Parts: sequence; C-alpha cells; structure tokens
Amino acid sequence: MINKRLLIKNLLAYNNENSFYDKKRLLDLDSKEGKSKFLKHICALSNANPYNNSYIIIGVEDEDNALTGVEFFDDSKIQNIVNAYLDNPPKILYENIHFPNLPKDRVLGLVTISPNQIVSSFKKSVGLIPKDTVYYRMGSMSMPVVGSFEVKRENESIVQSIRNSSTNKIKDTLDTVMAFVNRDHPDMNPQYIVFKEIFVLCWAGVKKSVKSGIYYSRVDIELINEQVRLFYSALDEVSINFTEDAFEIIEYISAKIKPKRDFFPFEKVSILFSENGDYSIQRQMLFEKPQYDRRLLQSMYAKSIELLAKIKSNAELNEEELKATHNIASTLMICHIQNYPEALHELKGFHNYLKEQDTYKLLPSVKGALRILRKLKYEVGGEN
Repeated sequence: MINKRLLIKNLLAYNNENSFYDKKRLLDLDSKEGKSKFLKHICALSNANPYNNSYIIIGVEDEDNALTGVEFFDDSKIQNIVNAYLDNPPKILYENIHFPNLPKDRVLGLVTISPNQIVSSFKKSVGLIPKDTVYYRMGSMSMPVVGSFEVKRENESIVQSIRNSSTNKIKDTLDTVMAFVNRDHPDMNPQYIVFKEIFVLCWAGVKKSVKSGIYYSRVDIELINEQVRLFYSALDEVSINFTEDAFEIIEYISAKIKPKRDFFPFEKVSILFSENGDYSIQRQMLFEKPQYDRRLLQSMYAKSIELLAKIKSNAELNEEELKATHNIASTLMICHIQNYPEALHELKGFHNYLKEQDTYKLLPSVKGALRILRKLKYEVGGEN
C-alpha cells in the first residue's frame, strides 16, 4: 500500500519541473477567486498527466516546503465542484494526512487526480476564467492553451518511481500505532482494529452515556496503513459501530434550543474493507430538518444575538451567560436551517471575530457549525 506521508515527502523532494504536482498553503473554495484557482490547477494537471496520477499538496509553504498544515477538511462534495465546472472532469480524492510534527488539529491535504485520457476544459466561466478554456501544466505553472491541444504521455515513469519508493513498511505501521496510542491519545481510550489481516485502523474518543445511547466526542480515526486521518473533531457527537468487514460512524448535530439537548442524526460514514486489499468509503446523509416552535426559536435567536454583542464589546458575563455561550453556534446554525435570513451572516461574522479574539474558546464550535452548513449546502443545493 502507498504510505501517503512518504508520498508527500517524496513529491516535495522532487523539485525539478513539478509538472505532476502542485503545492498550496491553503485551500479556499468559498470565494470565486479561490475556487477558480483550484479548478485551474485540477484542469492543468489532469491534461498534463493523462496516464498517471497527479497531485496537489495543501498546507505547504511554496518557498521552502515548510509544513504548516491546514484544518481537517472532510467535504465529500469536492468532486461536485469539479464536475460542475469542467467538461470531462477527472476523478479526484481529497485525503487528510497526519504528520507528527504538526499540531493535533492540523494535517496536510493531499488531492489525488486520477488519470483521465480526455482533455478537460471549463464548461462554464468561474472568476476570471472564461468558458471553454483549457489549461496545461508547463513546469510549475498552470497555463491556458492557445490553439488545438492533444493529451500526451510525459510523467509516467517519474510518478511510478515516486510511488514505488512510497510503499508502506512494517516499521512505519507499528511506529504510527504506538504514537497514536501512547503519545497522541493516552487519555481517550485509544483502540486499534485489524480488518482483513491487512488494514490497521486506530480510533479514540471521549465516551458519553446518555439515555438515547452511547456517544463519543473529540473523536480521531486514522487508517494507519496509509497515514490517512478519516475523521477528526474536537466537539461533534458520534456513535461508532464495527463488524469484521466495516467501520461505521454516525455523526450527530447537537443543539440546545429547548431545555434539554437534542441530538439529530446528520451523516453516516461507512468504511468498507474487501478481501482484495482495497477499501471504500460510503456516505449517507441522514439529516431531516428539525421542527421547533417558532416563538421559542425566535427567543433563542434574539438571546444569541444579544450575547454576541456582549462578547464583542468585552462586557462581563454572568454564570448563566457563560454557559449559554457554548450554544451560540448551534442556535445560529439551526436558525439558518429554519430560514432565518441573517443567521448565517451572524455566524460567519462571529467566526471572523473569534479568529482574532477567542476569550471563551468558542472557535471550534463555530467552525463545526459552518462545516455542517457547508456539507448541507452541497448535499441539498449542489454547486452553483
């Protein structure tokens, strides 16, 4: 199997031409400019590498290859963006690769672009890129093609050599398991499971028993063979089940609108292991719009906005208000789902504020709420 951590190291060590991979410090799919840049590189790398994989590494400084990392990114709908804007889109895969020297909540993103022996082009404009544009990789640059263009073989032998030198070693697997158990999660009941005598999966989480069942928070799940982080969250509530063939995660949205806290099934992720040394990940959206009394929801929304104003003005909070701060993100998220027009704007504004000043440690909950809304957007509304 390919050790993705070794693959990234070997790609970064190959500094000549770089026509089969690119590196970025950040991935921005929310703005038109960021989306157009990402799609430009996907199109160019696909056209320049029709017979071998090509790659984009996220979380690396361009000048000196310093690994700065990015936040865990679990948007399974990233392929939808590529499909929406490109004709003959390549198949792409985004994976979160954990590196020991990075903080626990940061990874490197690895985008793998599968071979696609048909020319990719823009089927509609985005940002400053007009419709019908074709991009190609010239050294380390993604350039528009002038005139006719045909795909041709270029980097097969180089990429295959890099992949061959990135295969997993037994020592790598054992070292990573030991680090997961003893260094990264000693206080979170870490466990490992072996599937099909091949795949080693490690997971850890803080167990919570409530009347409706057993949930885990601060969950971290890694496929050790490939150094791929499959799931990571500082706050989300999840349930975990596994058989000899599969590992299943059900993620829940937690919200306290009424006196008691509600748990809504959000998404089921099933990791399926087969006898042929392969695995697949299936996702199923479970979310159904919750129903709340409109007056109750309006009251909770008004209290959240009032509390936001006090936080931003650095006003002193009483004990009840301090407890309520941890419900602001989920309240605004539910209100947006219930079609409150300003709720998302308030949530994004709060996110920007917390990036500069987070006295009450609320940024993880706000990030989690925005991540859920982004996934719901792609699932329900698609990519526009």
